[in-house]
Amino acid sequence: MDVQFQNNALSVNYHNKSYQLHPVWLRERLPGEEYFDVDTHQRLYEPSSIDLNLEIKAATLSDHLLNIEFNDGVKGSYNMDDLLIEMDDEKNKRGPLPKRVLWNSSLGQFPEAQFEEGMSEKKSMYDLLINFYKYGFVIIKNVPTEDKYLLKFVNSIGPVKNTNFGEYFDVMSKPNPNDLAYKPIALPPHTDNPYRKPTAPGIQFLHCLQNEVSGGFSTLVDGFAVAEHIKKHDPEAFQSLTSTNLRYQFQDKDIILENWGELIELDNDGDYKQVRYSTRVDYVPPLDTEKLNTFYRSRKLLSELYSASDFELKFKLQPGDIMMFDNHRLLHGRTAYDSNEGMRHLQGCYLEFDATDGKLRHLARKFK
Repeated sequence: MDVQFQNNALSVNYHNKSYQLHPVWLRERLPGEEYFDVDTHQRLYEPSSIDLNLEIKAATLSDHLLNIEFNDGVKGSYNMDDLLIEMDDEKNKRGPLPKRVLWNSSLGQFPEAQFEEGMSEKKSMYDLLINFYKYGFVIIKNVPTEDKYLLKFVNSIGPVKNTNFGEYFDVMSKPNPNDLAYKPIALPPHTDNPYRKPTAPGIQFLHCLQNEVSGGFSTLVDGFAVAEHIKKHDPEAFQSLTSTNLRYQFQDKDIILENWGELIELDNDGDYKQVRYSTRVDYVPPLDTEKLNTFYRSRKLLSELYSASDFELKFKLQPGDIMMFDNHRLLHGRTAYDSNEGMRHLQGCYLEFDATDGKLRHLARKFK
């Protein structure tokens, strides 16, 4: 790291990149109780009130503290580590969230956590969330198999997301259901609720209470790993899947839900943001023939890869297991089962990423 101050300009060279630190950018980060409330860490002033003609009068670096004097007489010191984080695009974007580990069927050891009473503030929860963000899922073992205990566990992380299915849902065979999940048929790989606005639920939990049948195996597929495979081996398909906007719709006697989105959505940096895949509820718009031909070929390829044994994990949830998975990254499914063999009963609910992200950032202060 190299810091230079010359002609009222402050530049920092870090990780082979050069940054010009704007005086106003620095001033709105100036630490001190007169600028930031000690309890809330929120500004005590309106940053747009800073004089736009503000200049840096003097700047020195000492023991990783950047000492600044502005031309209006205000002085302050900055921890250079804090400023460097904001100059590192990756760290600034992900914070304490670990890098993703893309996987396929060769994943040797599943990410697991052992349930503990009151674990929400423990190192075990920090480790659980690190694994969740790495792999997109984690299996929590030995959870009490009490009815609705799932809600107690999930609410210890953050508020459960309520939907038209309720605060939670029972995945079991039901007469005249409003969703195929409540029939004992096989469920192909899919993501949940792509028809919701502003977006599908981020995280799903499934708590196994009973599993007495010989079938009913759970399946998971890393949608980002499949996307990466297509990106490398079929750029035309990747372009179609990341640019074709589909409509998704759910309807029953009480409600009609609808939203739009790509099967593979990228963020502004070209990174994977979300996969959507629920072929029972998606509709492609009437594009021109050439675009539709490309799209249908690309979707067929995507479907084949999602169902391929090379990318699929297949396993049986045991009573007391909670499967926590990223509904924006992973596809989940189920093999068929015979409900006459016995009871298969899972309870499920949803949680949003601000809960797990905020919890992990909080626990990182304690355990990282």
